Amino acid sequence: MPSPLSLAPPTTPDPLEAPPLRWGVIGPGGIAHVFADAVREGTRSSVVAVGSRSAERAQEFAQRHDVASAYGSYEELVADPGVEAVYVASPHSEHHAHALMALHAGKHVLVEKAFTRNREETDEVLAAAEAGGLLAAEAMWSRYLPQYDVVRRTIEAGTLGEVVLVQADHGQHLWPDGPRRLWDPELAGGSLLDLGVYPVHFADHVLGELGTVAARGTLSPEGVDVTVGISAVKGSTLARMTSTMAAATPCAALVAGAAGRLELTGPGHFYGAASTVRLLDPEGTLVDTFEPEHPDHGFRYEAAEVARAVTEGRSETWSVPWEATRRAMGVMDEVRHQLGVVYPGE
Repeated sequence: MPSPLSLAPPTTPDPLEAPPLRWGVIGPGGIAHVFADAVREGTRSSVVAVGSRSAERAQEFAQRHDVASAYGSYEELVADPGVEAVYVASPHSEHHAHALMALHAGKHVLVEKAFTRNREETDEVLAAAEAGGLLAAEAMWSRYLPQYDVVRRTIEAGTLGEVVLVQADHGQHLWPDGPRRLWDPELAGGSLLDLGVYPVHFADHVLGELGTVAARGTLSPEGVDVTVGISAVKGSTLARMTSTMAAATPCAALVAGAAGRLELTGPGHFYGAASTVRLLDPEGTLVDTFEPEHPDHGFRYEAAEVARAVTEGRSETWSVPWEATRRAMGVMDEVRHQLGVVYPGE
């Protein structure tokens, strides 16, 4: 007999149907290139300006992505009257200052995850957005994807029954020979804000407030977290989240309930645009699968949702509301407190 279990269909709107928005980019690094490609190929919006401390880097980015204006300072970028919204893609340590700079210039902001270094900085940015009547959103791109919509709606429909376990891991071999931003405390380095933010946000997406958090981990000689294990209990549900920058892990996620379980796997890992959502019954038999129709340019969904929110006069996005960002930053603050990780200037 066929299983009565099925995944909820996605309701994520087509990014190409979102209204256009003129973007400026702060920080022309690797992730900014991904964002610019997604905006150009997958939305009706456009990147019209880029700012960097290096005029040469700004010019290189502008030429690669056919961007009209390149500035050798962030101040010039946010002052550009043609820019409606700013994508903040600088290191974690600079998110707070750069988001505030853009907001004070009257620009909406989409800030790369982790949103800031800590909850206090997050609250300051969101307060500035509220005072200015502007949108501020965290670029936790996974939460904008159709896969996460399918997960949320399937759980809300009661398909899994009572959720017992949520787990997610994110590990990449990026240390000790990787980018400076990952090992330097001055740049808010460590695995947690760069990689662990994905499992933390996945658990928050499923459960909301996580409740009591316990963490263990290992630190680098510089004092940043290398490997982190987090557990949280909410009612009768256990959440387990891990991150490491010292080794590659499966990067998979699972939500297990009494009536079935969801698994997020695939070439894009649980957080990626190419990830697959699998629904299995209590015996482990696969009964339904969701595979994205358009697995490329995954950042298109966050750019499109920001454009819709701005057009509708909203200050936050539906996929990553302010409270979700506050909760995630609060969890990571507590984890760092338990591990003894403190960034200079905090």
